Amino acid sequence: MQQGMPAGARPAPPMSSQYRPAPHVAHGYAPYQPTPNRMAAPPSLDQQGPPPQVAAWDDSASESSGTVVDDSIEARAGPAASQTLQRRRSTAPTTGAGVEGGDKPGNVPTRSYALLEDDGVRTNLGNTKLVMALLSEWWILSLIVIVGGTYLMTFRLPQFYVDDELWNVGCYWKTAWILPLPYTLICFFGLILPFRTPKFLYDDSLPKRRIDNLYILTVTKGDNRDAVYRSWNAHKHLERLHPCVRVHVLTDEPYFFENINCYTCPKAFRTDNSKYKARALEWYRQTMRYTEHDWVLHLDEESVIDDESVKAILEFIWYEHEYHWGQGVILYNQYKFWTNWFFTVADAIRVGDDLSRFQLQYSYFHAPVFGAHGSFLLMNGAVENAVTWDLGSLTEDYQFATHSWELGYRCGKIPGLVREQSPMDLIGFMKQRRRWYVGIRRLPNLLPKIWAFFWTIGTLSLYGTIASVILGFILPLGTPRWFGFLKDFSFVTFTYLYQIGIIIQNMDKKLNPLLIILLIPVTFILQFVACIMEALAVMYGIIFPPADFDVIKK
Repeated sequence: MQQGMPAGARPAPPMSSQYRPAPHVAHGYAPYQPTPNRMAAPPSLDQQGPPPQVAAWDDSASESSGTVVDDSIEARAGPAASQTLQRRRSTAPTTGAGVEGGDKPGNVPTRSYALLEDDGVRTNLGNTKLVMALLSEWWILSLIVIVGGTYLMTFRLPQFYVDDELWNVGCYWKTAWILPLPYTLICFFGLILPFRTPKFLYDDSLPKRRIDNLYILTVTKGDNRDAVYRSWNAHKHLERLHPCVRVHVLTDEPYFFENINCYTCPKAFRTDNSKYKARALEWYRQTMRYTEHDWVLHLDEESVIDDESVKAILEFIWYEHEYHWGQGVILYNQYKFWTNWFFTVADAIRVGDDLSRFQLQYSYFHAPVFGAHGSFLLMNGAVENAVTWDLGSLTEDYQFATHSWELGYRCGKIPGLVREQSPMDLIGFMKQRRRWYVGIRRLPNLLPKIWAFFWTIGTLSLYGTIASVILGFILPLGTPRWFGFLKDFSFVTFTYLYQIGIIIQNMDKKLNPLLIILLIPVTFILQFVACIMEALAVMYGIIFPPADFDVIKK
């Protein structure tokens, strides 16, 4: 204990650079300096003194000296509100005061409206605890199903396999069967390695990393009024969970919403490269003046996160000292689940991807080898300041992740869930997949181009498989068993990705167990339609690449 310090008092936290690769300036980042074309930097709030006591949370081991001095609705609005209030006090309301760059009174809230009332119906409900408990042991079932299914198909199911040939003419056109093998092999290892959950990981005796602000940020263009208020009503009560939590909505001018914590990016704000969502995120970053003790949870306008997952995020920040950003699992069962069977099954592969490929990335590689999602993206403020959102890509989330990797930042797994919504129509589905495919393919790094190549190969696999079935009737040649084994393994794994995606979502929605079982064969049939839709989207991207960012209807 330091001399002269009262008994029981906590010492002030030391100045830390634990989030930044040293030296920080060597990576090209310098503290933001406002220019005539950008927003002026708001002053930071004084952050001294002990944090207010909040029920159900024990922050006694935290290295943080506190979140804010005054845990009030005004202080919760953040540093941008402080600057706005100062301008409003010194300028008449009718003058439209602001700095060059478009900052006008009204584009940031001056108080937290989340704490004023909380009488809405909870829409951020789920079954997170059960799902996380199941996923912690699910790798055993995955191993049994995939290995067992491959064995049955190769050695028990009649498929006209031959053991006296290693190769024949038919193998040339049957090669299409095993083209997805690199993808399915990666997914297989992700499925059979234990899914990382907080069980046995965290202990109250562990030192806590300092956190001053956790911004839960919903990013939306703002033209869908219902979606904005739906997101706000789902999340506003989260500010009551812990003093560091701030619930914000980020829109583009002219869409400013009264009586919610709405931050509106001015039209006059300019960056060198970014547009649309990335441009708004860059304005927000500069406005909020992140420090290494700030964290931002990025959500899309239809994304919903529950209390249990916010707790998992806080524990990730407190205890996972080696990681500077993270992601969890995204489900697509929040709104209109099973309303359209085709899109529900088509998005099941995305859940399977999170539980396999991305689980491997975040739990074991701790590097964005396979990229990142734009939603359920938790970033430390120092990472955002180092990379910035001035990127200029159709897939700014993927590009951001690769840049952070180049600067030495590491990522980790968040054992939580975010729930979203599938596209509502075929055009929206096609445009969404097209943007992902073309955006990843255009990134300058090698790995994104490799994954885009495998994505293209997967499409060719579909067409080649159809052709091989036709040629099989014309030239009925047996298939070498080793060749069939690779095909069966790839088929079982790929099918299992759809099944696990649907089963986990159904269990999260607490569907009747009998209905969950009945939907298994339905998913098996519809997944082939989904594969055709995915292949058409890739062809759509190759023939008609998007000239700009597509916002789909949800």
